[in-house]
Amino acid sequence: MQSLVTLCAVQVTRHQKLVCRALASLPRELYPVLFQAAFMYGRTLVLQALVQTWPFPSLSFRQLLPRPSQPGWPERPRKESMQAVILALLAMPRSRESSSGGPQLRVLDITGFLDGSCGQDPTTMSMWARSVALARTCLSAQAQVRSAKRMGKRRKVGPQAPVANAVEVHTDLLVNQTSYSVMKEALQISAWGPLRLRCRDFWAEELSGPSTVSLLELLDPVCLRQVDLRFNNLGLSGLCAVVPHMTKFTHLLSLKLQYSNVDVQRLTTEAEGNFQLFVSAIAQLNSLKELNLGSSRLSGRLHQLLSSLQGPLESLELPFCSLLSGDLSYLAQSPHATHLKKLNLSGNKLSGDLLAPFQRLLREASGSLLCLDITECQLMDVNLITTLPDLCSCTHLRYLGLYGNPLGSAGVKNLIERSQALPELQLVVHPVPVDCYKDLPWPPSSANLLEGTVDEERLASVQAELQQLLQARQRHDVLWSMDIYGHNSFDYFSL
Repeated sequence: MQSLVTLCAVQVTRHQKLVCRALASLPRELYPVLFQAAFMYGRTLVLQALVQTWPFPSLSFRQLLPRPSQPGWPERPRKESMQAVILALLAMPRSRESSSGGPQLRVLDITGFLDGSCGQDPTTMSMWARSVALARTCLSAQAQVRSAKRMGKRRKVGPQAPVANAVEVHTDLLVNQTSYSVMKEALQISAWGPLRLRCRDFWAEELSGPSTVSLLELLDPVCLRQVDLRFNNLGLSGLCAVVPHMTKFTHLLSLKLQYSNVDVQRLTTEAEGNFQLFVSAIAQLNSLKELNLGSSRLSGRLHQLLSSLQGPLESLELPFCSLLSGDLSYLAQSPHATHLKKLNLSGNKLSGDLLAPFQRLLREASGSLLCLDITECQLMDVNLITTLPDLCSCTHLRYLGLYGNPLGSAGVKNLIERSQALPELQLVVHPVPVDCYKDLPWPPSSANLLEGTVDEERLASVQAELQQLLQARQRHDVLWSMDIYGHNSFDYFSL
């Protein structure tokens, strides 16, 4: 519930021009609550005035703004609010030169608020659009400074003459081929310009190895905590050229290399050498806690890759990695097993030879595991039933992803009945039961489950039975869903 001060701020910020004129006479203690109200309700004039006159050294979205879906607030702020904050940065160099009173903004931290909640909502500002807007704002701010120096007939500012009283902008950046040039130029200029980009989480999509390296070289070595390279088709040789440039990031906790075209099966002599170089490079990332190698063919080589790491991982994602039973057997007895908070084995066939080592892995990880994703693992009712004792030993489990497995309504009911052993469970994403399809081939593939015809009447009946069972077990605190896309993912940094 919103406080009385917050309710007043929401009403006051409706009168934007009046608030802007009154800011100079308001106590600075009201700035945070006014910013919160203005941002969430899109009062863009107030937002710009607040940022330009901010009386504190720091402005952090994570500290000031309510979490998504927090009662009493709009579900999510509109993109106009973010645009207003970014545009307000353009006036910062001028306001610094003309203002002499009180502390002024030194750090704007916009990380971590919108990233997980916006999805594909067109009314919000995507991470890519936000990254481009920040880059262009950095370039414009530097152009303003240069123009002011020339108009004042002063010495022209260059790379060796950093602008005094610069604002650090802590942000997450998403770069692709379209935005590469403007982002590279902005990062180069921000080293000495009035706005300094400090990247926390870095995403690069469909970039070449050299382009990726050129951006990594421009990022602050202390601030970066995550690198996510996806759809870049780098292969082992490309990764060997890129990953060594990450060793300077002393606080790098997360590395994601999804869809990198890595295949360690039947390697040539040259490719084997590249694999060894890649293993050595990964081993140099001393702070690494999360690793995602999605869609890499790692059959039989997991031991070689993970045993080189300096410390145990807390998040390991290996979806569609063609794992063998020996890979899971190693993982179950490795130091990583007892530290894992998040585990993604989606797309690996767990119903055959991998089932026994998978069950052992669950037992070893039972004290720490919070999120388990085993989507499209060809698990049937009989496999789930034999796995339930080990699954239920993971008493801290919050998320369970079972979508795309050929489970029947009996298997889902069995899981619900046993879920009492999982007191911290929050979300289960399960498949449409196979007995709710029409003319489904057996055993069904993942494609059959995605494209098959569902008997809607039968599905409605089964859903009613599941709801009755949940009510009988009094598990109103758990969301059971068949929608794989309709929920925020459990991010490692939020666990």
